[in-house]
Amino acid sequence: MVLAAGLGLRLRPVTDKLPKPLVEIGGMTMLDRSLAALERAGVETCVVNTHYLADLVVRHVAGRERPAIVLSPESELLDTGGGTFKALPELGKEPFWIVNSDTFWLDGGTPALDRMAAQWDCGRMDALLLLHPVVAAIAYEGDGRGDYFLGSDGRCRRRTTAEVAPFLFAGVSLCSPRLFEGAPGGAFSLRLLWDRAQERERLHGIRHDGEWFHVGTPQALDLTRDWFSTGRRLGRHME
Repeated sequence: MVLAAGLGLRLRPVTDKLPKPLVEIGGMTMLDRSLAALERAGVETCVVNTHYLADLVVRHVAGRERPAIVLSPESELLDTGGGTFKALPELGKEPFWIVNSDTFWLDGGTPALDRMAAQWDCGRMDALLLLHPVVAAIAYEGDGRGDYFLGSDGRCRRRTTAEVAPFLFAGVSLCSPRLFEGAPGGAFSLRLLWDRAQERERLHGIRHDGEWFHVGTPQALDLTRDWFSTGRRLGRHME
């Protein structure tokens, strides 16, 4: 599942006439980087949801042969959880990836998706999140309070409002369809389901060992493009 329906409000004016997933870094759109990573991981079919400037996304993926693209249009935004829930009939009964198409990461020695697939354990997990250290996030403009704690057993826990956590969610997860049992209708965030999995001790995480970029604003985009163009890259990049 590739999430490509968002409005990209914080990236305006760049996204006034261009959906955020089609913004280019290093001569390649963020959407194409996500699809290329999934193809290398062995994914044959990707569901791509659309809403904002959907016609541009549809035209962009129309000529792509691998992976095969199934479109999931949304007349109203359903958020990350609602959009994925709507697409479940296309996603099948086996675990599947959910990737934010506006996420930009560079792999370390082993591709992140391969590392996640190797760690996946359906008997213990409903969701496995890719996490990145707050202090190592490039172009990050958040408050520095992070999203998750990661235990030595691989389980992760979302921070409370009074806490500061060392890891950010990096926009990639591997999930079982079981995660969506009892999901609400309409628009909702995946975080709701991850919280439920956490309560069952079935929410796990893995630390990303390459670079991760927070491309949230025009300034962050400029910094990311500058960083990428200078060749300051660790490991294998996503081209």
